[in-house]
Amino acid sequence: MLQRVSRAAVRVDDETVGSIGAGLVVLLGVTHDDTSAEAERLAHRVRGLRILRDETSLADGGEALVVSQFTLYADTRKGRRPSWGAAAPGPAAEPLYERFCAALHETGVPVATGRFGAEMAVEIIGDGPMTVTLET
Repeated sequence: MLQRVSRAAVRVDDETVGSIGAGLVVLLGVTHDDTSAEAERLAHRVRGLRILRDETSLADGGEALVVSQFTLYADTRKGRRPSWGAAAPGPAAEPLYERFCAALHETGVPVATGRFGAEMAVEIIGDGPMTVTLET
């Protein structure tokens, strides 16, 4: 999920571990059958998607804050407690999260990150609002 922001930050234990100015917050969920190749393709798509102001993209300037978000795969069809079965477990998801961040950085986009698996406080100052779901 992508959210256009004027600024954003993520904190772990009252320490700011990542922050950006204008750009995109990428809430990245990983499922069981995702691959490194898909992470790289997704990074290129995120870089080129024209959803910033004046129909520009991260390729034209802007920063990205990437936060791991397994809860995007919540299944709420039954009962009152979500199931997280569709989310890849940490040992499988973390390398794909890292690959996505590295691939986005390799395209020239400044990338800040949260801390994988940590309890994070994410501050998002939305610009728009503009929120887009992007799938591989």
